[in-house]
Amino acid sequence: MMTLAVMTNDLVKDFNGIKAVNQLNLRVPEGAIYGFLGPNGSGKTTTLKMLTGMTQPTSGTIEVLGEPMLFGKQKIQDNIGFLPDVPGFYDWMTAHKFLMFCGELFHIPTPILKDRVKSLLKTVGLSKSAKKKIGTFSRGMKQRLGIAQTLINEPKVIFLDEPVSALDPQGRKEVIDIIQNLKGKVTVFFSTHILSDVERICDRVVIINEGMILLEDTIENIKAMSDTRDIEIESDNATIQALNEMIKEERFITNIDLNHQIMTLTVDDLDVARLHLNKVIHENKIMIKKMMIKEPTLEDIYMKVVKQI
Repeated sequence: MMTLAVMTNDLVKDFNGIKAVNQLNLRVPEGAIYGFLGPNGSGKTTTLKMLTGMTQPTSGTIEVLGEPMLFGKQKIQDNIGFLPDVPGFYDWMTAHKFLMFCGELFHIPTPILKDRVKSLLKTVGLSKSAKKKIGTFSRGMKQRLGIAQTLINEPKVIFLDEPVSALDPQGRKEVIDIIQNLKGKVTVFFSTHILSDVERICDRVVIINEGMILLEDTIENIKAMSDTRDIEIESDNATIQALNEMIKEERFITNIDLNHQIMTLTVDDLDVARLHLNKVIHENKIMIKKMMIKEPTLEDIYMKVVKQI
């Protein structure tokens, strides 16, 4: 039976009659990297604040590590870490001093804390910048320092709110690599809207909109739910145009996209489409460079699910 790190039952947060979170039921497996997806205003940050005890739910219950998460109660919060979307730092502190300060708040004995700070700075790639003032750090360096801060108390669950949304490609890769390396060591609840990052590192994903769950499953199972597939055919431009004229009226084709030497067909019956296309290509002696089936991406699924609301 799957052990859960985070569980919510019928979680609701109401702001003056507007439900930012509406009957949310989450099941986050222990040790997973769990992607929490949704468009802006969907209730992601409000949910994270409730899960970390910073905001009181209107109704419903939250359990973290098998214990109730109650607003303002400190005990369970000692076992979690949280990185907000815009983390705050004391810019006059060095990275080393900041992590020592954070550890002292958890009453970690100094000898243990010194070794832990050294290890965490290495984990997030800031060993060479340990003595530099945080005010001189780039946004990516600050995010990496923020992840180190969430790990200072050796939590079993960490909550990350849009940790890469404002970073350049290099900074995003660095932070995503760090999160990926936490797999199996700590449960990561990862809120984001960058779908490629979720597809790369997450075990499971939940998609919410208007505070409600639209879809929740593994990446593999979610992709398998798609009832459409794209077929990509590559040849010279004249051949692609000729093939388009031969097949454009076929009922199994729902869309044709032509891009110079590449034709992309969206079909509603993959088996029928493949048989017919092979027949047309063979009978008309059409020379193609490549024909391949494109698997749906998480972005395809996400856009389809969100548009249904």
